[in-house]
Amino acid sequence: MKTPLLPQLQVFLVVARLRSFSGAARELGVSTTAVSQSVRHLEEHLGVTLLARTTRSVSLTDAGRRLVEGAGPGLGQALSALREVSAQPGETVGRLRLSVPHSAVPFLITPVLPTFRERHPRVEVEVVVEDRFVDIVAEGYDAGVRLSEAIERDMVQVRITDAFRFVVVGAPSYLAHQGTPQRPEDLLKHECITFRSQTTGTLYAWELERGRRSWRVPVRGGVVSNDNQTAVSLAEAGMGLAYAFEPAAEERVRSGRLVRVLEAYAPTVPGFFLYFPSRAQRSMPLRHFIETAKQMAVRRL
Repeated sequence: MKTPLLPQLQVFLVVARLRSFSGAARELGVSTTAVSQSVRHLEEHLGVTLLARTTRSVSLTDAGRRLVEGAGPGLGQALSALREVSAQPGETVGRLRLSVPHSAVPFLITPVLPTFRERHPRVEVEVVVEDRFVDIVAEGYDAGVRLSEAIERDMVQVRITDAFRFVVVGAPSYLAHQGTPQRPEDLLKHECITFRSQTTGTLYAWELERGRRSWRVPVRGGVVSNDNQTAVSLAEAGMGLAYAFEPAAEERVRSGRLVRVLEAYAPTVPGFFLYFPSRAQRSMPLRHFIETAKQMAVRRL
């Protein structure tokens, strides 16, 4: 190929990550027209369409997805290596992009990031906080945070927190008027603040367990949210029962503003894990972040 494609590939990968030509232009410091021309030239050279464009959105075609998965990590490592070569001895230079759910922020980002940035001030860190399941390779992340059971088997996993429970909670005022559920099936008679998955768009069935038996209860109610903290706050206001990440409700339970119910059925999960593809272990910013996270993350929940 006569025209060098690496600059065009880099532009395409930024557009693919941001799903935006204008956003890519701002990040790269060029015009939107230049970004569009670069992607178009790359598509013409390859003879395929990489991005499906409408007036409102940009999405990857199958060919575009395969190019991101195949070329994205390698180009990212190459650019990181170039930055590291320019660093002073013992200094780490680069970029780290993390996908983190809201519930993990107080235990990973808040305690770890200040120390990490103090130790490695030339590493630029981007933290994207959202609760949907993210394909970290296809979307250009160096690593993500999830519960262990939700991580793909081919990913490397590093434990960040200890195990914790999910609990059902309600305000004393709600329980005084509506009664306290004694069995998982009783939840079907209660007003429950339900959770809608950002990944699938479906309502989440609350998972409970006792001994070897488990339940998935298709609870319903008049309020639906996609955020655990919002559900806990609404439960505190007496609007119904909430299914909560226990550390998110612990302070309200201690103060008496919320009460745990069905506690004997509360399931325990292994905790939060940092995960990434095996080849990403060569990234010095990621390796240093893992070291800092092991030291600083809040483990005992």
